[in-house]
Amino acid sequence: MTIRLYDTSARQIRDFAPLTPGCVSIYLCGATVQAAPHIGHIRSGLNFDIMRRWFAHRGYDVTFVRNVTDIDDKIIKKAGEQHRPWWSIGYENERAFNDAYSALGCLPPTYEPRATGHITEMVEMMRGLIERGHAYEAEGNVYFDVRSLPGYLSLSNQDLDDLRQPEGEGETGKRDPRDFAMWKAARPGEPSWETPWGRGRPGWHLECSAMAHKYLGREFDIHGGGIDLIFPHHENEIAQAKGFGDAFARYWVHNAWVTMSGEKMSKSLGNSVLVSEMVKQWRPIVLRYYLGTPHYRSTIEYSEESLREAESAFARIEGFVQRVTELAGGAVEPAAEVPPAFAEAMDDDLGVPQALAVVHTTVRQGNSALAADDKEAAVARLAEVRAMLDVLGLDPLAPHWAGENDRGEELHGVVDDLVRLVLDQREAARARKDWPTADAIRDRLGESGLVIEDSPQGPRWSLGSR
Repeated sequence: MTIRLYDTSARQIRDFAPLTPGCVSIYLCGATVQAAPHIGHIRSGLNFDIMRRWFAHRGYDVTFVRNVTDIDDKIIKKAGEQHRPWWSIGYENERAFNDAYSALGCLPPTYEPRATGHITEMVEMMRGLIERGHAYEAEGNVYFDVRSLPGYLSLSNQDLDDLRQPEGEGETGKRDPRDFAMWKAARPGEPSWETPWGRGRPGWHLECSAMAHKYLGREFDIHGGGIDLIFPHHENEIAQAKGFGDAFARYWVHNAWVTMSGEKMSKSLGNSVLVSEMVKQWRPIVLRYYLGTPHYRSTIEYSEESLREAESAFARIEGFVQRVTELAGGAVEPAAEVPPAFAEAMDDDLGVPQALAVVHTTVRQGNSALAADDKEAAVARLAEVRAMLDVLGLDPLAPHWAGENDRGEELHGVVDDLVRLVLDQREAARARKDWPTADAIRDRLGESGLVIEDSPQGPRWSLGSR
């Protein structure tokens, strides 16, 4: 089956046809590094990490570009508030983003360009746009003339006459208030670079058009980002690129928000949940499960209850992986292919919820095989489960999670010894037919978050929900 994706520009799900057979090129709008990331920021990185993994599983050679916006109004404002150099704030938060991506198991991008490293490319693009009649200089600023490009606003499906273009400070000399800034004239105390139109700094939209052109050429396959970027950012990226003569992105893919109380998670609203704090409270692999397994176009309403549900659901998968690994006497390699139902779900607009249902069904089949002492079937199901989890970045036996697993194994050994002491007491109570005591011990362990299973080989324990 062909991979199919919801294309925002077409407003429908389309068959994916790569520009170059066997290859896929993806540009993802990455971090604006004015502050450390919350889980709403990282969701986009996770969603497109899963997309990238699925393309790779399907045999594509993937080029994945995720930029860093290290200069913009917000970063300059933070620098003034904190009395720090703008580049210090940007670099500190860029590292925080990379730490968050890594903690949650995102593969590193093929290229991760910084905006400030591509001023030359931005000047070249502005010069070309001015020559083609799509842009103009005014008082040291350079603006894009939105009326010069037929089809402007086709991505967001707006009416130009009703357009209200977001505007920053110092944007003087516009011919039309709907025109947007590509370059902003230098202001006292702000960072600036020399151009043919005087010193200044880039506008947000210009940065991505120039970097996409440099790393992926005049046309590429997929441009991604959050739904809040459709306008003005992506709309204005398209205008600049097409005005410059590029075909630009063939597909536009957007992920939905993480919300709290129905509002987009945002630092400005004071309702953000920093990744650096979340990974202290929750295992990173559980946080990845929580953020990565809803459909990318579905809003996630944040709550601790839903995180606990994710923790419990992943524990069932992980428990199966651990039990069969122990039974097999070592790691079982992932299957070469995922089950057809999983592949069908992933091919259909990255249907992760449906694909995850296949994972849980396979786990149940594996547990049934364990209960029936069918080692061969249990091992086969584990191989399938590991192949599926690898696509989702959730295989607990994968090298990325090895450090977490090592610490967990040490703790597991200690807890196992303690639980065994209690279970021996329970078995002694059962032997003397002291059922109330035996049941009380089991219930108390359950209240502690442990699930006790009585099997022909004796009692087993596993972690349940908190």
